[in-house]
Parts: sequence; structure tokens; C-alpha cells
Amino acid sequence: MICRFDNLRRYQTVFLRMTGLRLNEFAALLDDMLPRLAEAEQTRLQRANRLRAAGAGRHAGLTPRDQILLTLIWLRVYPTNEVLGFLFGVSDSTVSRLVNRIVPLLEARGKATMRLPDPGRKHRKELPELLKETPELAVIIDTFEQRVQRCKDRTQADQYYSGKKKQHTLKPQVAVDEHDGTVCDVAESVVGPTADITVLKQSGLLERLPEGVGAIGDLAYIGIAEAHPRGLGATPRRKPRGNERSEDDILFNRAFSKRRIKVEHTIGRMRRYESVSHTDRHHRRNHTARTRAVAGLVNRQIRCRLPC
Repeated sequence: MICRFDNLRRYQTVFLRMTGLRLNEFAALLDDMLPRLAEAEQTRLQRANRLRAAGAGRHAGLTPRDQILLTLIWLRVYPTNEVLGFLFGVSDSTVSRLVNRIVPLLEARGKATMRLPDPGRKHRKELPELLKETPELAVIIDTFEQRVQRCKDRTQADQYYSGKKKQHTLKPQVAVDEHDGTVCDVAESVVGPTADITVLKQSGLLERLPEGVGAIGDLAYIGIAEAHPRGLGATPRRKPRGNERSEDDILFNRAFSKRRIKVEHTIGRMRRYESVSHTDRHHRRNHTARTRAVAGLVNRQIRCRLPC
């Protein structure tokens, strides 16, 4: 049975597992994406260097809806182009072309779903007395690493080798809204050995945060308060060298972890998409676009599933 929308929609559990979206969430995505896909296709057909006349050449074997479905399955399950082409009844080169056209559109829509917290909104929670030193309103920042193919050149390969993961990796940085766990920023992916605080400084996120919004992270972000233009940053308390943690530090870190857990949950949602979890097969190309596309899909999931 060819894997097209009309067939797959009859198996809602399978549809969810293969795309990450429920049918109503996919319908909302189509309403947003179909006009943009049509506009992009019109631009492609009317480009100045096109040799064929308008309407000439082979016509697409998949409807725009199935083209978007194919790309979602590629992001979620990350099959090879040959396998995905077999499932949809098209060639592997067709799969490659469609993914290369649609992922940038999903990236653009993903970036459109990312909104930094608004200090004026009434979503602030009462923080425990333990956390009175930390910013009242903050984004939560963390990174994760994805294994990539090893470069043939030894010097270049060493730049990607992560001592933490004992693998060659790329590292994207994710910032999450503390209120609902949605992604509000994805930085450009960097080589795996880059320190988290360095990624944060290079991303320029702290300078883009609205006034009154701070940033918090784990122990990899020691120095975040000094890097923040207004000093609104916080991390857990480090264990004193040669001494045990005090009871106050244990209680503080426990409360801090409960506040920071939102970013771990969101990254976990993102990494259910195998395209940002399994070994990258595309030689590190378009990694940031793929990550932002996935972040946009996760934001849609979260917002559709929040209680009204």
C-alpha cells in the first residue's frame, strides 16, 4: 500500500507516530503551509535562468499535501531517500528535491512560531523564597549534541570531536519559554566541543532578550549573569571543592532544577524527531534549518495541546 495521506489518515496512531502530529494539527499546518508552498513553487517556475517555458517539463507525482507529509515523515523517522521514495511511490531523487524545497519553508514557519517572553504578560509564577536571587521572568537555555559523519581530513575531523560524547558531533542551542515550554530561539549549530557558554555568547541571544527577561541554565552556563547586559542570569550552585554541599545549596539546586526542567522536556520532544537525533547523514549541511523546522513543529504540538 502506497503511503499517501488518504491511506495514512485511516490509521491515526500510525499517522501520529510517523509525523509527530495529530490529524487536526496536520490540517492546521496545511492551512499555513500550502499557500507558502504554492508561492515558492511559482517563484521557482518563473526564475530568470529557467530554460523551459511555463507549464513544460514533468509534473509532480505527489500533491502538495503529500509533499508536506513526505517531508514530515523524513524529519520524524529519518528514513533513507530510497526507503521514503518506495513508501510514496516516487524516486529517491524526487524525495531529495522535495525535502530540499520544503524544509526551508518549515524552517521559516518554525522561526515565526518562536516568540521571546513578553514581560508585560501576566504569566509570572510566584517563585519559592529559595529562588529570590534568580530572575523572576527568564528563558531557559540548554544545548544538545547530534552525532555527525566523521570528516576524512583528520584536522577537520578533530574540530568536531566531542570529548563528552566521544563522538563527532554538532551542537544546537535551544532557548525555551518557562511558561509553556515552547521554543523561543534556536541558535546556529556549532561544532560539538564548543562550550555551552561560548555558544550562548556567539548566538547574541542575551542582547536580544526584552528588558526584564533573564536567562537561566545548568552548570555549563557559569558566568551567564556577567554575560547578560542587565545581569539577569542564574545557574545552580557549584559544589565547594573539597567540601560537601551545604543543606541550603541542596535545597536551592533542587528548586532550581524544578524550574529548569521545562527545557529538558522540550528537547526530549525535539529529539523524538530522528532527523535531529540519529547520526546526521547529510555531511553537516542545513543542520540549523532542520533543527528550526523541528522546533516549529514541536511548538505547534505544545500550543495545540495546551488546555484552553
